[in-house]
Amino acid sequence: MDGSGYRSVIGPFDKLVIDVLGFTELNNRRFQADATGSIVLPIGGQVSLLGLTTGQAAAAVENKLRQGFVRNPQVSVNLEEAVSQFVTVDGQVREPGNYPVVADMTLMRAVAAARGATEFAKLDDVVIFRTVRGQRMVALYQLSGIRRGLYADPQVYPQDVVVVGDSPGRRLFSQILQITPALTAPIITLLR
Repeated sequence: MDGSGYRSVIGPFDKLVIDVLGFTELNNRRFQADATGSIVLPIGGQVSLLGLTTGQAAAAVENKLRQGFVRNPQVSVNLEEAVSQFVTVDGQVREPGNYPVVADMTLMRAVAAARGATEFAKLDDVVIFRTVRGQRMVALYQLSGIRRGLYADPQVYPQDVVVVGDSPGRRLFSQILQITPALTAPIITLLR
């Protein structure tokens, strides 16, 4: 499953670092986009960056600065934290929830962000749900195989949903172990 339809873009409340060569008030300056994806520059005013890549955002800031009478501005825009871009990790993980997608986020890193798999996780049953160009896609992965190096750790993208499966066998075994001290017969007899 490939995320070829994915482009990292600026969204509401994302945190940016903007640098304009030769301007101390815009040297390595941090901004947080508002709910509309806009920021306010000290020179030039408000500029909308919603849905733009960092390269497109740099061009938009340059245009805004030119309107504010800055000659030939050289701008770089970096996405410090993509608050609007997250992956959902659910199922048998210690802390299910939404986690920001950082550069080179992989399946193993997404599960680690959710504080890892629980004792009842089925590591050979991890699913990624993804929508690419309007089509819903599903892929099944084996964390145990990735850990052993049998295949590469797949990339995850914003809006992906990762679900770590449940192992009923592990759960049953754990329940049996909890009641075993009360039993006098061997567990083998109980399973027959």
